[in-house]
Amino acid sequence: MAETTILNGNLRTNTGKGFARASRRAGRIPAIIYGDKQDTISIDIEEREYKKIMTQSGIYSRLLDLNIDGKSNIVLTRDIQFHPVSENPLHVDFLRIGKGSTITVSIPVSFINEELSPGLKTGGVLNTVRFELELECPADNIPEKIEINLEGLVVGDSIKISTVELPDGVKPTITDRDFTIATIAAPTKMADVSTESSEETDEEETEATDAAEEDKDTNTEN
Repeated sequence: MAETTILNGNLRTNTGKGFARASRRAGRIPAIIYGDKQDTISIDIEEREYKKIMTQSGIYSRLLDLNIDGKSNIVLTRDIQFHPVSENPLHVDFLRIGKGSTITVSIPVSFINEELSPGLKTGGVLNTVRFELELECPADNIPEKIEINLEGLVVGDSIKISTVELPDGVKPTITDRDFTIATIAAPTKMADVSTESSEETDEEETEATDAAEEDKDTNTEN
């Protein structure tokens, strides 16, 4: 489960572009907290403190305990606006998470036991179709990643969402089909040999056809 990170912020009583620019010059990022059937509030957070969190993996699935004037707000980062040149964060939207709520998040996929896959050991290639899974999760049970076991998989095997063991209370948002996450593809060399054999066969058939046409022309002339 993703851990909760503590972050401090200040309530902003003044809003607007001028005040936002002043906050940025002071090394702070304007932000809002919304959701959970409560009023939206305007805040600012320390840029240096938030950038440390932002650069870590899974920023959009990491719970933050945002302390505003001594009051705890459990939130998720929902949107970050970046400067087009410097790529520094200009504004952040935080979604307030209520107790017992369920949220939709994208969780990265991680593969384990690659050395125990006969398909990969013989030169097969792990072809990843989805690097992240969109999942519905309880707010207090958001996994950091979804591990997929490759043990025993051979060339031609597909990993479907139905074969993945998800944590309690976690389920995919796509429910109308058993979608593919990854496959074990044929070795590259094997594919190259197959292509070369096909090309050689085509060349041989072309040569045979040309020879037959030459014989036919010769017989006609005689």
